[in-house]
Amino acid sequence: MSDIAPPDSVHLVGSIGLDTVDDVYRTVGGLLGPYLRRVPDGEVGGRKLWISWQYPLLRASAYLRPDPSGAIRPTNRFPLLTLAEGVAPGDVRFGELGYAREARASYLDFVAARDSGTLPKNIRFQVCLPTPFAVVSSVVVPAVLPAVEAAYERAMIAEVAALCRHIPHGDLCIQWDVCNEMVIWDGQPSDAVPSNVSREAIIERMRRLCAAVPDDVELGLHLCYGDFGARHFVEPKDAARMVEFANALSQSAGRRLAYIHMPVPIGRSDDAFHRPLRDLKLADGTELFLGVVHAKDGVDGAKARIAAARPYAPKFGIATECGMARARSEDTVRALLQIHADVCAGG
Repeated sequence: MSDIAPPDSVHLVGSIGLDTVDDVYRTVGGLLGPYLRRVPDGEVGGRKLWISWQYPLLRASAYLRPDPSGAIRPTNRFPLLTLAEGVAPGDVRFGELGYAREARASYLDFVAARDSGTLPKNIRFQVCLPTPFAVVSSVVVPAVLPAVEAAYERAMIAEVAALCRHIPHGDLCIQWDVCNEMVIWDGQPSDAVPSNVSREAIIERMRRLCAAVPDDVELGLHLCYGDFGARHFVEPKDAARMVEFANALSQSAGRRLAYIHMPVPIGRSDDAFHRPLRDLKLADGTELFLGVVHAKDGVDGAKARIAAARPYAPKFGIATECGMARARSEDTVRALLQIHADVCAGG
C-alpha cells in the first residue's frame, strides 16, 4: 500500500469531542490546517450528542406533552411526545431552535482563529444541521409526526435564514446531517428509525432543505448510519445504497453540492464494499469524502480502506464515519485527528 498516493483533503464531520471551540480550532488548525477546506466548531457542550439537545426544547413546547402511553424510543430512551390537550395539528409552531445563535458565537472564535493564523486563511466556517425529519421522528409518536415535522422544518429553515443573515456567505458552509433518511433508504430494519416513509417523500424533504441554502453558501451532505454508543444503527452491506442516495440527491438538489460524505465500516477493506462507488455520478465540483478513519486500526486500517476504494473512486478526501464526540474519550479524539494527519502526510 505504500504506492497509494495519500489523500490531500480532510473533512471533519461535525462533533469533535474537545472541551471548547478554541481548543477545537487550535488542535485541528495545527494538525490538519493544510488539508481542511472548512471547519466545524466541534459541537461543544450539549450539542456533542447530536440531536439530543433539542429534546428539552421540544419538551418545553406548549404544543407538546409526553404521550400518555409512556412510549419510549429504544435507542435514546426519551419519552415520546404527542400534541398537548386541545392542540390542533395546525397550531404547532416553534421559535428559535438554537443552531443559529450557537453558530454566531462560534463564528467570532472562527474569525479570531483565522485572523491569528491558527486556521488557514481560505477556510470556511461549517455549520452542521440535522434534518427536521431526523429530530422529530426520533422523539414524537408517529400519529403526530406530519404536524410536528412541518412546524419544525419551518423553524429550521428560519435558522438557515438567520445563519445566512449574520455570517458572510463567502465564509459559510452548511451541512445537512442525513441520518434517519439514509437508514430508511438502505432498507434494513432498525428500531431507531421509523420505516414507513417513501423514497419520494425523502427526496422531496431534501429538495426543500437544499433550496433553503443560498447558492453562494457552500452546501454539503453527510450520509449517516447513526452513531449511538459509537455504533451504527445498521451496518451498510456495501456502498450501493449510499451511491443510489447520493446520485438521487445530487440530481434533485437544484444546486451544486460542495461535497458528499459517506461512512466506511472498520471491517470493510474489501473490494465488494467499494465496488458500487464506480456508479457514483456527482456533479462537477462536488467532492467525495469517505469515512475511512477509525481509531482501532489507525493509519494502516485507513490506508487499507483507501486502497480498496481507489479503483472505483480515484479522487476523494478522508474523514471518520461520523462525528467523533459520542462515546469517545479526549485521548481517542486526539488519536483520530492524528491519524488523519499521518495518512495525508503519507505516514
